[in-house]
Amino acid sequence: MAIHEECGVFGIYDPAGDCARTAYYGLYALQHRGQEACGIAAINDRELSFYKDVGLVGEVFSQRTLEELGGTMAVGHVRYSTAGGTRRENAQPLTLKYVKGTLALAHNGNLPHADEVRTQFEYQGAIFQTTGDSELIAYAIAQARLRCPSVEEAVCRALEGLQGAWSLIVMSPRKLVAARDPWGFRPLCMGKRGEAVVFASESCALDAVGAKFERDLEPGEIVVVEDGAVRTVQRLAGAKGHLCIFEYIYFARPDSVICGQSVHQARRRAGRFLAAEHPVEADVVIGVPDSGLDAAMGYAEASGIPYGVGLVKNRYIGRTFITPGQQSREQAVRIKLGPLRSCVAGKRVVMIDDSIVRGTTSRQIVSLLREAGAKEVHLRSSAPPFISPCWFGTDIPSKEELIACRYSIEEIRRQIGADSLGFLSLDALHQIAPDADCGFCDGCFTGDYPV
Repeated sequence: MAIHEECGVFGIYDPAGDCARTAYYGLYALQHRGQEACGIAAINDRELSFYKDVGLVGEVFSQRTLEELGGTMAVGHVRYSTAGGTRRENAQPLTLKYVKGTLALAHNGNLPHADEVRTQFEYQGAIFQTTGDSELIAYAIAQARLRCPSVEEAVCRALEGLQGAWSLIVMSPRKLVAARDPWGFRPLCMGKRGEAVVFASESCALDAVGAKFERDLEPGEIVVVEDGAVRTVQRLAGAKGHLCIFEYIYFARPDSVICGQSVHQARRRAGRFLAAEHPVEADVVIGVPDSGLDAAMGYAEASGIPYGVGLVKNRYIGRTFITPGQQSREQAVRIKLGPLRSCVAGKRVVMIDDSIVRGTTSRQIVSLLREAGAKEVHLRSSAPPFISPCWFGTDIPSKEELIACRYSIEEIRRQIGADSLGFLSLDALHQIAPDADCGFCDGCFTGDYPV
């Protein structure tokens, strides 16, 4: 799997203070959503302070930094660059000073028409410090605030003029504002811990800080927290949204619950469907860590083939270690994954991966298993073939790089070197999350987009 993850956002209001430390733990739980950069902004006595840098959460923040940030409110962000590239100035939260005061903003998502919006703002005199599209949202809010009586109304006004995907947390000196786009592409939930109010991309971050899950924000909903009081200032009535279905396949942590659906259970269901759609005689089922493991369990349960740990992941290497380029990617696979010879040697192996993008990583892993003595390797993908890019915050390559756009399934099988190959069907894909109270975007698998 060579796809990259999106970003993770976290926000907290807590009159007891020390919000930066809580945000730190929340970001740790969301680290899987972005490993390039991270940051925290905090409010103390209506004064904004922040710290951010390129690197993992545990590398960027020290005990002293967290103590200095403190805060009765804080927003945090872990970044993978779907737009703007890996540069320190693109790290979030974005912070700005303007005529009405200060703002901090953390954003997960993407604006498909960012270039047009940027040009429009630049002709109005805007000067941008970053190359990411999140600054466009910050500028739109600051501009709207000049004509609105409150920051929450400015957020409403600014977002009405934008199209795209956003799970957004905005912090002013007195208020914390959380918002989801009207299509609900990206997840955002709310929890409470005593008097504290917490927002996060996934429920696993609420668990990490001891907050109780309250609910998911609805598509198009904007929630404001002021002096501990929580109120909705905008909501699109009856909107079911189009959550990115890849959250259940790959992005989210398995212990998260998104829109009422356990991610772990969704992946196990995908594995069971795979076993029914693509059966094979084999001796062991293994998963590619991490997001292929749950689907492998489901495949094993449905097929009756024993589940085994066939690949061991080096957990001390973040994605920042991986450099661009084909040779670097292939070398990185060997460093990040090691085959467990005692599990696969002399056996017919079913290998479950969450998806196949370029095919290069899959080919490398199949080769590793054969070197470890696997007699046969049967590859199963718990996602359908990728046939289109994503415009809403998932870094899926262009069609020219997607292996399924250039080759038939049999040709892909030969290129990867597997003995057989099977993808989850589109019909099964829409059955993996039966408890989810939302609609889905599957544009990367179908070419059909909600917007």
